[in-house]
Amino acid sequence: MMSPTGSSLKSNSDEYATVQPLQETQASSIPSPTVLPVSALKHPSVEGLCSKEQKRVWFADGILPNGEVADTTKLSSGSKRCSEDFSTVLPDVPVTVNTGNHTHSTTVGNPNNEIGDITRNEIIQSPISHVSSVEKLPINIGTEGLPISGSFILDDDVFAEIEGPSNPTGVILNSNLAVASISDYRLLCAVDKYVRNKISLLPDDEDSLPPLLVASREEGSVSVVQEQPSHEQIMLLLEGEEFHPVTFVLNANLLVNVKLVLYSSDKYWYFSTNGLHGLGQAEIIILLLCLPNEDTVPKDIFKLFITMYKNALKGKYIENLDNITFTESFLNSKDHGGFLFITPTFQKLDDLPLPSSPFLCGILIQKLEIPWAKVFPMRLMLRLGAEYKAYPVPLTSIRGRKPLFGEIGHTIMNLLVDLRNYQYTLHNIDQLLIHMEMGKSCIKIPRKKYSDVMKVINSSNEHVISIGASFSTEADSHLVCVQNDGVYQTQANSATGHPRKVTGASFVVFNGALKTSSGFLAKSSIVEDGLMVQITPETMDALRLALREQKDFKITCGKVDAVDLREYVDICWVDSEEKVNKGVISSVDGISLQGFPSEKIKLETDFETDEKIVKCTEVFYFLKDQDLSTLPTCYQFAKEIAMACSAALCPHLKTLKSNRMNKIGLRVSIDTDMVEFQAGCEGQLLPQHYLNDLDSALIPVIHGGTSNSSLPLEIELVFFIIENLF
Repeated sequence: MMSPTGSSLKSNSDEYATVQPLQETQASSIPSPTVLPVSALKHPSVEGLCSKEQKRVWFADGILPNGEVADTTKLSSGSKRCSEDFSTVLPDVPVTVNTGNHTHSTTVGNPNNEIGDITRNEIIQSPISHVSSVEKLPINIGTEGLPISGSFILDDDVFAEIEGPSNPTGVILNSNLAVASISDYRLLCAVDKYVRNKISLLPDDEDSLPPLLVASREEGSVSVVQEQPSHEQIMLLLEGEEFHPVTFVLNANLLVNVKLVLYSSDKYWYFSTNGLHGLGQAEIIILLLCLPNEDTVPKDIFKLFITMYKNALKGKYIENLDNITFTESFLNSKDHGGFLFITPTFQKLDDLPLPSSPFLCGILIQKLEIPWAKVFPMRLMLRLGAEYKAYPVPLTSIRGRKPLFGEIGHTIMNLLVDLRNYQYTLHNIDQLLIHMEMGKSCIKIPRKKYSDVMKVINSSNEHVISIGASFSTEADSHLVCVQNDGVYQTQANSATGHPRKVTGASFVVFNGALKTSSGFLAKSSIVEDGLMVQITPETMDALRLALREQKDFKITCGKVDAVDLREYVDICWVDSEEKVNKGVISSVDGISLQGFPSEKIKLETDFETDEKIVKCTEVFYFLKDQDLSTLPTCYQFAKEIAMACSAALCPHLKTLKSNRMNKIGLRVSIDTDMVEFQAGCEGQLLPQHYLNDLDSALIPVIHGGTSNSSLPLEIELVFFIIENLF
């Protein structure tokens, strides 16, 4: 144990317990249990990997050869489920390269796109009665400016910087690569041995496809990487009796699973990535509506993923409500403007082979919708939901559809955001919610977002405060802004089967120009998909003071002499529950990391050996009584731990990856009288000799960093072993 005054860290020889850690792949029988230090153990004994005799085979969609469904739902530290085959079944067909032109120009109308519950739209009466007066709001554009973030351009180079395959032969891949599903990150462990170390393996011609990862149907057979698969071969695989997915190799660090699925009674191309996590980027899924008689894989989707990979290498990540836009024709149309990325909420995801969390869904948007995707993406998201009867938004992409917005025209957003040059947008506060009910509205501000609120206050001018809100999963409906013949109107979209009691809004504007001579205490009204609150200058001053002092505030709306016709706007500070990292599992011991805050880590130095890089992508904070104000100090300490751990792992990268340990978690716990760490992969502890090296590397860093950290402190770092590509 270590005290704050500097007594020594508990060494490996102090106390031991017998446990069976994660074993490296060996040709001999299962090794005997290994002695590990208690400092690395906080959970019961765990089993090693399945022995060769215990291995069972299931196909990529989780079906066993006997037709039963394999149980692959959980990987815990107590057991491992093994699989021999991990991708598509290769039929007995000749391999040919399809050089025909399979492009289609068919325009597809709106499909029957019912996602989960059928939704309903309601038109709000008198939706924009106050817009004319809003034109005169005294808004100072210069002080309201906020740089646009989360937007990327699909550059021309993604179509040019691609090389053809070296040869059309199939290459044998490691037959011992046992994984749980096609989304298992360990699927990448042996791919590098059989493909070139290029960032893009996409052939440069329009018809050829990237290498295919395939497996024989028979148990005990080897898996292969096949260069230059033909479109005919792929369609035979995809349209086979069991509709198995196929897995393409875009590079040694990135796989893409493709499957034909029936979703809401329509046929879709389903794409899901496996490997973006290794760069700190959320994985991506895309549901693209099939064109009639389409018999070629839409290759432009692969180019999109390569662009996202390149952006992630530069530290440019796509997150919820971010976008990528195109500079040229995409999917055979210049009208396709890009993709809007959203985090799924209420949508139907059953029967889809989902990637590991976190993941985002990309939705194809039209060029005329780009301004809204850049400056106010929630408006576009909710408008898509209203159009295709999904709540809050469909996960599907439709080629050739009609744009949902036209020329910008007259909108309140002209006063709040830069729709021309995208230089500034609304101040959006994450997890701030706007709920409207009969006779009252409530603006819920998370206490932990106080610093963000202060940024809004300090950058706003004297008379106006405008704030963008988050989508509320607590509301049963949401305001939607619809543009008809250039005029913006308001609707409400909700899922049927739920009474509309609480309606969400996308923004709130407090206008402090109401004169006392108007006869009103205050006015509240719906404007497009937001809430407008008109108050007197005195009320504005009181509101600013309440926000600075983090106090609740109530605004009474209505005429001075109409006591019975009052409405209220409540501004409340709330202790919101963390809903981040849904579905994320610890690599150390398999516990859920949902609800724990995290942030990306950017190290100034890459740790590389044998053309492999160890990359720390994220740190999770197990906060106890600390608030988020302690995180900057914790982050710096986490970076120092990440550097030390990376240096310790660097000599072992090749061995670790060859033994299917390419994602590693490190948990460090520090208190006034205790320091310990755990390191594991897929819920099982690393073998002893790796822990010894970690001990030597982490002890001096922990000794030097605890004096500057807020105790107690518990963090978990995530490391990936990836190939250095060019």
